[in-house]
Amino acid sequence: MKLAVFNTHSYDKAFFAEANGQFGLSISYFEPRLTSETAKLAENYPAVCAFVNDVIDREVIEQLAKGGTRLIALRSAGYNNVDMSAAKQYGITVANVPAYSPESVAEYTVGLMLTLNRKIHRAYNRVKENNFALNGFIGFDFHNCTVGVIGTGRIGTAVVKILNGMGCKILAHDIIENNTCIDLGVNYVGLSKLLAESDVITLHCPMTEDNYHIIDEQAINIMKERVMLINTSRGGLIDTEAVIEGLKSGKISNLGLDVYENEKPMLYDDHSNELLLDDVLGRLLTFPNVLITGHQGFFTKDALSSIANTTLFNAKCFYEGKASGNEL
Repeated sequence: MKLAVFNTHSYDKAFFAEANGQFGLSISYFEPRLTSETAKLAENYPAVCAFVNDVIDREVIEQLAKGGTRLIALRSAGYNNVDMSAAKQYGITVANVPAYSPESVAEYTVGLMLTLNRKIHRAYNRVKENNFALNGFIGFDFHNCTVGVIGTGRIGTAVVKILNGMGCKILAHDIIENNTCIDLGVNYVGLSKLLAESDVITLHCPMTEDNYHIIDEQAINIMKERVMLINTSRGGLIDTEAVIEGLKSGKISNLGLDVYENEKPMLYDDHSNELLLDDVLGRLLTFPNVLITGHQGFFTKDALSSIANTTLFNAKCFYEGKASGNEL
């Protein structure tokens, strides 16, 4: 029972090795991302494991199929980087990790909100320079603040629970209303109403063709003045150029991103000795009211353990000819 794990870091190996004690798979770890240039490494591996920044397009799937791969086990919930129609055409099963630790991303999301609001990151750097001045650090109370949550699946609901405990008024938008959120007093509204009435807007929906750039120039024009915008879901939900204009005009008072629509070439590697060639990211980094992190919302020991266990469970079920329940 062989599994080729791509895009591997030391922490991946550690958690997969610990989880594999109960599954007994033969795991080979490859540091490179899965791309058309590296797909040949998967030859003779019936199952491969990939991550969010691997490129699993039609060309890669064709190569995997020729090499004998029949399962792509994603160690992530999102699968927008997979050409699902090509996978179906070539008879390759795709399985994901639908719920590893929604609390990990939810807590990180609220952490971004609080950090931006109270300027904690800037205060830390200021005090390091022996500067204890408070000018420019005025925030607002989240208590009685109106927060708009777009997407109330597992992560969105976990965010709602935290914000509810903080005394926020919560508006939500989703194609399916969540009873847990309703019981907490969440008011489901149309997208335009949420955009127009929220002091803080946070994104927790998967990226599909229908909601690509759900936050665009038109959406920003509807928003309240001085709105805070948070995205810990998928970078493509936001039109970055439009958001930059919103920052420049002052319409957006604070922007917190753990994801960025052009992040794939940079994710999870050290580029500190390289020139930053992404002009859009470069512009974002010039704003003092913007906080960007490297897609680490999921990065807790609890989440990594759950991801490893579910991924290996998916692979074990595949080899035993059983459904894991996580097939897409």
